[in-house]
Amino acid sequence: MTQTTAPRVRTLVLLLLAAACALLAGAGPASAHAALTGSDPRQGAVVDRAPAQVSLTFSESVSMDDDSVRVLDPRGKRVDDGGPTGTGGTTYAVKLHAGLPDGTYTVTYQVVSADSHPVAGAYTFSVGAPSETSVSATAQAAGGGFIGGLYGVGRYVSYAGFAVLVGGAAFVLACWPRGSGVRVVQRFVVSGWLALTAATLLLLLLRGSYTGSGKVADVFDLGLLGEVLQTKTGAALVSRLLLLAAAALFVAVLFGAYDKREDEERRDLTFGLAVGGTVVAAGLAATWAMSEHASVGLQAGLAMPVDVVHLIAVATWFGGLAALLVALYRGPADTPVPTDAVRRFSAVAFGSVVALVVTGTYQSWRQLGSWTAFTDTRYGQLLLAKIALVAVLVGIAYFSRRWTARLADTAAVVARQRGKARGEREKAGAKASGGSKGSVTAKGTGASKGSGNAKGSGSSQRAAQLARQRAAVDAARQKRQRDADPHRFALRRSVLAEAGVAVVLLAVTTVLTQTEPGRTQEEATAAGASSTAPSTPSTGAVTLDMPFDTGGQDGKGLVRVELDPARVGANDLHLYVEGPDGTAVDVPEVKVALTQEAKDIGPLPVAPDHITTGHWSASGVQIPVAGDWEVAVTVRTSDIDQVTVSKNAQIG
Repeated sequence: MTQTTAPRVRTLVLLLLAAACALLAGAGPASAHAALTGSDPRQGAVVDRAPAQVSLTFSESVSMDDDSVRVLDPRGKRVDDGGPTGTGGTTYAVKLHAGLPDGTYTVTYQVVSADSHPVAGAYTFSVGAPSETSVSATAQAAGGGFIGGLYGVGRYVSYAGFAVLVGGAAFVLACWPRGSGVRVVQRFVVSGWLALTAATLLLLLLRGSYTGSGKVADVFDLGLLGEVLQTKTGAALVSRLLLLAAAALFVAVLFGAYDKREDEERRDLTFGLAVGGTVVAAGLAATWAMSEHASVGLQAGLAMPVDVVHLIAVATWFGGLAALLVALYRGPADTPVPTDAVRRFSAVAFGSVVALVVTGTYQSWRQLGSWTAFTDTRYGQLLLAKIALVAVLVGIAYFSRRWTARLADTAAVVARQRGKARGEREKAGAKASGGSKGSVTAKGTGASKGSGNAKGSGSSQRAAQLARQRAAVDAARQKRQRDADPHRFALRRSVLAEAGVAVVLLAVTTVLTQTEPGRTQEEATAAGASSTAPSTPSTGAVTLDMPFDTGGQDGKGLVRVELDPARVGANDLHLYVEGPDGTAVDVPEVKVALTQEAKDIGPLPVAPDHITTGHWSASGVQIPVAGDWEVAVTVRTSDIDQVTVSKNAQIG
């Protein structure tokens, strides 16, 4: 049975790792977590005069360097003057050269969002009139290429290493204290520490190139590494390395002094290790919370501790599950995992699931913001996949709990069988020594005594060899007897299935942390000014003719409204009132209101000034967004006679 199971286990593990790698490879470049929500000039805009500067507004704070924003003329020559200047962390502006000629200009940007992910994009605007340009407005591949893929692998390995380190140690302390003396468990937990340490060092070296040029040569640039150390992400990675030094001391005590203590002394040491391990685990989890999604956006002060709890719950469940799997499949035959340990882990896993549900629900609300974001955004779709995988994992765990309830504790069985085998060997030895005693006495002369001494060393070596062979045979028999328990075999299979789903789930989680949250994506779309959504250029001034009839004497006429240039921003409004014969007439009062029902804006009142007979005017009328606007005019021809007429105007 064991000989056929091991190849299947290796094959299944390889397939699961391949699936995880395929998920990571399909993730592509890191999606922008800070979205461009506004720009001046706007994308596709045609302005009469060259602007003095270009400004960009993002959905969250970003960090920039002197080369983060570039403005290129139609021939690809840079026309920006100096580095960008910020106003509040979300809006940055870069000055332009004076006297720019007419034509189409390209704005490119590459920044780092507050949650540590690179953001890049590009758009165009025109001065005077659009023209041909040799510059591509395609967004730069931020976080992509070989460096981006390697950075993604490092992130996955760091999450997996954290889960193995924290979950494996928690499994030993809370569920199986005697497991601290099992070599395979020791190696498993230490491998988690090594993986997390190596991945952290790799991420630190790759960070500068990942958020910048993406070139392999920049990985070895010490100047760039110095800049990374001054960022929030760099500080988090360095803090993680320092905490890993404390974790190394914890592991050394757990598998050193802890294993050598007696049961009573071990109980006293367990409390201290539990407190210290919890502090170190929370600190390690905080290095992710302080530099990624939880650190920005809505309720960041609450989101970060919630994220810490979420990460520790994931690690306790997944890492403990993997430690149990290793102990079940690779543990020594004379130290099987006892039933009580499996049952205790089942309770710990249940508590972790409850914590995951509570914290995951809060995080989903915070990152999505609406039900439609589940299906309309990539973040929501990945989150649905993660929820489905968690449901599958919980279902498999249910069957594992059933097998645990039926599991016979084979430790006592193995001990009885070992005692029985030892007794049989002793009886056989006694019988053999009794049969040979007479011959020895009969031949026990001085001559034979010398030869007996000469053969003593050879006999002792032979006896030691036979003892080793008997021990190997006993261990093989005990392993067969242990694995013959159908309940234990079923438990091993179900735990293996759980671990397989957990590998894929961890990969989906890693991709999820690199994807733009649904709330941010929807806010950027609703803003209507994203650089990825081209706006319709204005066609010039808009003229609206609206007949009116107030019902009183001389109450009929025509009101004409002119909006110039009919674009987002400041506009000049002119209003003319004519009588039935087309001549200009004065009325006691006119009022104007602008409304856009699609975005629930308005009515925005406009109070024009009387200029001359039949002519009113207002300058600097602000129209905040493009779209279909209703222009309503109220005309009063006497103290009691008035009417409101309206027409729609397309604002570019």
